[in-house]
Amino acid sequence: MLYTHKELLSEYKSNYQIKKAVKEQKIFKIEKGIYSNKKNVHYLEIIVKKYPQAIITGESAYYYHNLTDVIPDKICLATKRNAVRIKDKRIKQFFVNDNLFELGKENIIFEGVSITIYNKEKMLIELIKNKKSIPFDYYKEVILNYRNIVDDLQNWKIEQYLENYSQEERILDIIQKEVF
Repeated sequence: MLYTHKELLSEYKSNYQIKKAVKEQKIFKIEKGIYSNKKNVHYLEIIVKKYPQAIITGESAYYYHNLTDVIPDKICLATKRNAVRIKDKRIKQFFVNDNLFELGKENIIFEGVSITIYNKEKMLIELIKNKKSIPFDYYKEVILNYRNIVDDLQNWKIEQYLENYSQEERILDIIQKEVF
């Protein structure tokens, strides 16, 4: 289990006691402000603990949803528009308008770690919306994988989410042509 420094302070009562517990290997310091009761921790556990308000998006979401086999260089996280900038070399941050932030948010288990991620339906809309900024080969790979799971997609979610986008008709038209 992971702990923040603040959580450990309530249990150990002082920084000295925390350092003592680390030295005695009762707990392990994973990185600044993050501790664990085990030595090795999955990288996603650290990200989820460190950024609990963020939602996995972009290339990371396509990878964790098994829509591509391209492992992203950085973990793509969506935060609200007014969130503090994340200064972590492992993270690529996307600021999202408040009205779109919660749309399609779900929890899944990836390699034994519970992560907050946008669902496949929302990520399909994002793929189409950002088509011009995505490499063509990558776009085609993800679209082909969407075609393979078309029966698993919940069309009503796509339609409901699109009501919040400005280019609703154009995006829906492209989805119907390229996926369905």
